Amino acid sequence: MDLKTYEALGLHRSMSDEPMREVNGRSNREIQNQLSTPGDRQYHPNPEAYPAEGAPRGTVRSYRDWDGAKVFAGTRRDLWIYTPAGFDPAGAAPALMVFQDGGGYLDRSGPVRAAAVFDTMTAAGEMGPTVGVFVMPGRKEGMADQRQRSIEYDSVTDDYARFLVEDVLPFVESEIGCRLTTDPARRTICGISSGGICAFTAAWYRPEAFGRVMSHCGSFTAIRGGHNYPYLIRSTDRKPIRVWMQSGAGDADIPLGSWPQANHAVAASLAYAGYDHKFVFGEGSHNLRHAGAVFADALRWLWRA
Repeated sequence: MDLKTYEALGLHRSMSDEPMREVNGRSNREIQNQLSTPGDRQYHPNPEAYPAEGAPRGTVRSYRDWDGAKVFAGTRRDLWIYTPAGFDPAGAAPALMVFQDGGGYLDRSGPVRAAAVFDTMTAAGEMGPTVGVFVMPGRKEGMADQRQRSIEYDSVTDDYARFLVEDVLPFVESEIGCRLTTDPARRTICGISSGGICAFTAAWYRPEAFGRVMSHCGSFTAIRGGHNYPYLIRSTDRKPIRVWMQSGAGDADIPLGSWPQANHAVAASLAYAGYDHKFVFGEGSHNLRHAGAVFADALRWLWRA
């Protein structure tokens, strides 16, 4: 397809930037009805989200309005750094896990409760010292928060990977007093929705920086080019990454695309291309309920030898 035809069909625009636009009586606003459905009722935080009484707990440091980004210059965002109980900066370089929309994963009463799961698995000897980095999307004066999030998360470019590698992780290392591991098999990236495709994109462009991917309800749809991933995965030399994905029958279905269909297509392409991957498809909707129910098992699968 030539560029003139591509633009004439409006394929160079994202409907995500036009939330009020209706097509065939349907609009992207319908996603609000798909954030919670009866299919979610069966999902509850996994047992590892409830550490045993007296179990050692890690430390979470909070950084509000962090403005150290150069890649996304002019933005402010909240982020948190988790270090496990007894963390010794003089010890071996710790593993890393980065979370987009990090507040939702860190929420102590939320569906995932990642820090608590880390505490349980660390105490059980199922994971070594691991630093968790929980990052929120940026806020920029003059830019709607949702649009800034979409630019950071949905764009099929290396910008977000560069933001992590060049801006966030050096800051994290300065705060924890040591270097993080450089082994990509011990560097995991995770997110939901646009944060899910963002995790995949970061590993796609920088597999040497992120060798493990966890995507929940990933937005592999026509937002900013993510619907092209099934073809790209099939037609590109296999990347050295391991991918765990989750979606559900009640996931989003709007003009931008069908999330269940898109995630099935990506999973099928990963299988076709010979990737080490796992796709868990349930009955839930566009949220973290199912993700939280299987979070510890997903970590075990991603981090297996």
